[in-house]
Amino acid sequence: MSTVPESPTAPGQQPVPAKSVMMTVNGLLLGMFVAVLAPTVVTVALPSIVTQLGGSQSAYTWIVTAELLAMTVSVPLWGKLADLYHKKWLLQASLGLFLIGSLVAGAAGSIGVLIVSRVAQGVGAGGLTAMVPVVMAVIVPPRERGKYMGLFGAVFAVGTIVGPPLGGALAEVPGFGWRLCFFFGAPFALLSMIVLQRTFHLPTTRRQVHVDYLGAALIVVAASALLVWCSLAGDVFAWRSGWTVVLVTVGVVALGLTVLVEARSPEPILPLSLFRNRTIVLTTLASMLVGVVLFGASVFVPPYLQLAQGLSPGQTGLLSLPLALGVVVASTVAGHLITSTGQWKAVLVTGAVLTGGGAVMLAMVDENSGLGWFVAAVVVLGLGVGSLMQNLVLVAQSSVDMRQLGVATSTLSFFRSLGGSVGVTVLGAVLAHRVRSVIESRSPQGGGTGDAGGSLPDLGSLPEPVRAVIAQAYAVATGDIFALTVPVAVLILLTVALLRNRPLASQFGMPPGPRRAGDQGPGGPGPGDQGPGGQADRHGTDGQGPDGQGPDGHGPDGHGPGGPGRVPGGAQPVQPGEQSRPSAG
Repeated sequence: MSTVPESPTAPGQQPVPAKSVMMTVNGLLLGMFVAVLAPTVVTVALPSIVTQLGGSQSAYTWIVTAELLAMTVSVPLWGKLADLYHKKWLLQASLGLFLIGSLVAGAAGSIGVLIVSRVAQGVGAGGLTAMVPVVMAVIVPPRERGKYMGLFGAVFAVGTIVGPPLGGALAEVPGFGWRLCFFFGAPFALLSMIVLQRTFHLPTTRRQVHVDYLGAALIVVAASALLVWCSLAGDVFAWRSGWTVVLVTVGVVALGLTVLVEARSPEPILPLSLFRNRTIVLTTLASMLVGVVLFGASVFVPPYLQLAQGLSPGQTGLLSLPLALGVVVASTVAGHLITSTGQWKAVLVTGAVLTGGGAVMLAMVDENSGLGWFVAAVVVLGLGVGSLMQNLVLVAQSSVDMRQLGVATSTLSFFRSLGGSVGVTVLGAVLAHRVRSVIESRSPQGGGTGDAGGSLPDLGSLPEPVRAVIAQAYAVATGDIFALTVPVAVLILLTVALLRNRPLASQFGMPPGPRRAGDQGPGGPGPGDQGPGGQADRHGTDGQGPDGQGPDGHGPDGHGPGGPGRVPGGAQPVQPGEQSRPSAG
């Protein structure tokens, strides 16, 4: 046990001035931009990177996988640290790690150094992914947070979608080549550190904490083993092989041990109690499914445009914009609607319906489809995903104790990245299989096609008949893989529909839903403060919640005989041994 500073979680904190909030948001947007861009910007440049550094096909895979794995498995740890340590320090540490990793990667002279630097980038990006929504939750009230979440949703989408075409353009810059793909994000990370150092100031509280290092290690082992299996099975080794048995066994055993350790830890990385919250379970599932659709679209749209439609990388970049613009417009409009009305469920249901419509349209793509249909489909898909992505985080944050904001937010980020990782791997395997089978069926001799399912062919070097067969194969295969996302979209709609519709609070610490007469807001007295046998809730609210507690605190979760009060979206009574005192930020 150790005493460490922590950012404030008391619901009675005063709102940060609007100008200071906007400056801090600008710094956070810069940080989020580099975190999202990191795994996508090098995609187009990978062949020249591996060739110049003398790497193999396995190295090609690990340049991507190392960063993605590090980011995914580090998000829960960063989220827990956000609940225990000073958020400003953690933000600066994650930005610093990303900056160092970027500089080392850009100067790498071997594949080994490059892969290690990508791990550092991934850990830093994981910190930013987890920390940015947490910081937003402590400086902006829930009711006002929607419009800012729209900005972050737009940044996430733009970084994910424009990364490949941007990487292709940077790789052609004379004198730098592919190294500029890694150097490009460094100035943004440095500028974000400067802005946040000057504008992000919060008082701190102190409490006794215990860091669950064993739980963190087991989560890393479980997620890493299963993601490595999903990433490499069918490529580096067969699905039915000794490596599959080893990796799946290690992952499942580590996952079981994680549950046991987390159930006994006083400060678990992923509190199992969090998953007794219906809203957290549903928003986590929806976020994971959204990750499958979003990452699937961002990864498999460019190959279709280049190999099925015969477009150049520059043209592909331009035709990737409709998807990004759809997400940007939907994120912005949805955020403002939620801010102005406090109602979110209609926005999420509409987003799920649009996501399903876009998936169905993409599933209908074949060799006879035109660009107009494809562009319309990705626009509809983008509008749906943009309405869902960050607003699911907002709904989850509104349903938990403020001291659990970090772990709740990072849980959604973790499962969204996990869904994207597994989805891309599975869809990629299906794409490769379908391309190969279509080529074999339409061109039995397969003349000059090479390993069409294992790598992207150079259409310019192939004769016209072979080029036509490959274009047909990628068109058919693209429709087939998006057909697999249709049931995913249906599950998103069902999950969102099951969420309970409660208005968002207008102030820090207020639970969702209408206020009762006599409530005086956070920190003020309310009817529930004098419940028999109960300690006054720090919110001063009436103790009403999903279990139907009465104003006197009686009931399953109320004050008095039923136990300490628990208000959705609010903090719990101070635990024994915890003392709060303000100090310099």
